[in-house]
Amino acid sequence: MNAESARLNARVRLPRIVFDYIDGAAGRERCLARNSAAFDGIFLKPRVLQDVDHRSLGTSVMGFKFDLPFGFAPMGLCGLAWPGADRIMAREAVRRNIPVCVSTAASIALEGMRELAQSNAWFQLYVGGSGQSGLQMAKRADDAGYETIILTADVPVLALRDRDKKNGFKLPFRIGLKQFADFASHPNWSVRTLIEGVPRTRNFDGSEAGSGFDRTGSRGGANWNFLEKLRSLWKGKLVVKGIMCPEDAIRVKQAGADAIYVSNHGGRQLDSALAAITVLPAVRDAVGAEFPLMFDSGVRNGEDVVRALALGANFVFLGRPVLFSMAANGAAGLDEFIDGITEGVSKTMAQIGAVGVADIGVNSLASGNRSI
Repeated sequence: MNAESARLNARVRLPRIVFDYIDGAAGRERCLARNSAAFDGIFLKPRVLQDVDHRSLGTSVMGFKFDLPFGFAPMGLCGLAWPGADRIMAREAVRRNIPVCVSTAASIALEGMRELAQSNAWFQLYVGGSGQSGLQMAKRADDAGYETIILTADVPVLALRDRDKKNGFKLPFRIGLKQFADFASHPNWSVRTLIEGVPRTRNFDGSEAGSGFDRTGSRGGANWNFLEKLRSLWKGKLVVKGIMCPEDAIRVKQAGADAIYVSNHGGRQLDSALAAITVLPAVRDAVGAEFPLMFDSGVRNGEDVVRALALGANFVFLGRPVLFSMAANGAAGLDEFIDGITEGVSKTMAQIGAVGVADIGVNSLASGNRSI
């Protein structure tokens, strides 16, 4: 199952309100389109007569060793795609030894995800308007045993997402006549969801409907002062997500972060933003050759993973296609999709003469690509 077939299957099987929540983006969704289209302009350089029979996809980042150079990006309310989606991702992360990023807005409590995925679980932190709640959530993650925290910095406010507005998507769900008809026309999803329980943001206790997480509220507490406080309190690895320019990358590095996560939130925040892959080389130049860089936004297949690695990423994360693969066929769908990505990475490495992830770099690019 590839990303596009997973998306098409998910479109049929999910209620419109749920599919659009996952698939949608900011504004006219031009940034979403640019993210994927930009990969088409990145060309790898085939190499011949190389001994590539024995290839390894294992890699290390921030001192952690993983069996693949990609993992699961932080995504909220994954349970909307398939009941128990977070647990499925946790099992897959452990089985394949890859990281799974657990969102503040996850449909599983961070303690439960840590128990399931152990050290493969990384916690992604959203910060409310005051910042104090963010520090409390970080303390909770520390108490649960998390070793890595990802501060998402590119959502000071939730962007205008026309599809969600049109469909009446809110947290908790508001079930009107339109939404009822939508759910009723997708009985398989509706019955499974009712049996499992309607997904809600489980990290917010004391709210039966999940209203403890204010999706539309300010997240302006994630500022430079907060980053300084978080760095002083958090003794584990600290990653800052949503970096899209060299100036911010330099400042984040100077603030003591252990890694930078280049991303435009999959086009879900600023419709006029550049495709994330196009700024990756400039961020790499700004922070130097050795500083760890993560990447997501627009990655759809194994070649895209290799392209991102060639342009300077140390590790790549997958977003929407992961949810669509589960929406298409649950755990089996995710397994099939990850098998396909893994095979794509491995075979692309063979084509460019790489036997290990460390062999992928600027020299893997065809002439002219470095200027993007």
